[in-house]
Amino acid sequence: MSTEMIGMQSLAARPLPEPSVLAGSRYLGFGSFTVDLKREELFKDGARIKLPGKVYHTLVALLERPGEVVSREDLRLKLWPEGTHVNYDANVNTTVNKLRLALGDSPDQPVYVETIPRQGYSFIGRVSPVAVDAAPHKEAVARPCTEPAAMAINPSTDATGMSMPKSTKWFVAGVAALVFAGMLFGAAAVMYFHRIG
Repeated sequence: MSTEMIGMQSLAARPLPEPSVLAGSRYLGFGSFTVDLKREELFKDGARIKLPGKVYHTLVALLERPGEVVSREDLRLKLWPEGTHVNYDANVNTTVNKLRLALGDSPDQPVYVETIPRQGYSFIGRVSPVAVDAAPHKEAVARPCTEPAAMAINPSTDATGMSMPKSTKWFVAGVAALVFAGMLFGAAAVMYFHRIG
């Protein structure tokens, strides 16, 4: 049986989601990933993954039609305006490979992006809308911590119980180290002057 036939049979076996399920959603989720369609960002387990524009738009093109074949021509039209002079085949291949790399996917054993030989690509992961309070942005998920014990156990929160970014944690640690070093220096200076005085 040809690879093309196997690809088509695996596509036919997948249930297609209702188009209305994805319509109007700001956030879409699949696996451990969340896409913010308004801000054009991809997150994995809440951490932002930087995607070049064309790679992001390829992902969106596939997510708009999960389970369906998105032709290489459809991708070309979406990514490069009329009159752009590039090697479309090579650029589509490169863009899809970058998307797979960002998703940790493999063309040989795809979890998300399947190649349909001589036709295009299909998003084979399960896509669903994500509720706003489950979205990866701080403003959507940050809630004050009301239990002092939880704050004491979790050093990654500030005095309001909000999660601090990694750079802020390092800054606070650096300031604390400088203050501690200053106190040690001050104590040593007092002891020194006390001895000679």
